[in-house]
Amino acid sequence: MTLADIAAQLNLEIMTPELPLEGSAEIGRAHASDLLSEVLANAPSGGLLLTIQVHMNVIAVALHAGLAGVVFTGGMRPDEAVRTRAVQEGLPLLCTAETSFDTAGRLYQLGVRGRLGASPEKGGGPTP
Repeated sequence: MTLADIAAQLNLEIMTPELPLEGSAEIGRAHASDLLSEVLANAPSGGLLLTIQVHMNVIAVALHAGLAGVVFTGGMRPDEAVRTRAVQEGLPLLCTAETSFDTAGRLYQLGVRGRLGASPEKGGGPTP
């Protein structure tokens, strides 16, 4: 499923309309976290980040982690400086009023999973 498909299915607001979503790479993984050090350690490269954090460091962390985009949840919206930086870096930003939990559940219904190798012993779900 592409980012454009996900945005349409989840009715996400596109915060960076300057960046084309059509033709984007397939997204099969996502990560929900508000602790950016944890995102760096565990977010799947090429995946989506779900977070309520809206400051500039989110952009830097998402880029460093190789994420395909950021979904701001809970009605949170980044300010214009953050949005502009994301456009400059080519990082799509989207937002929703839904909680991270509900958004993650909807992504799961669409076939998007968490990071590979997450085991029940380490607090993750079963490895597909």
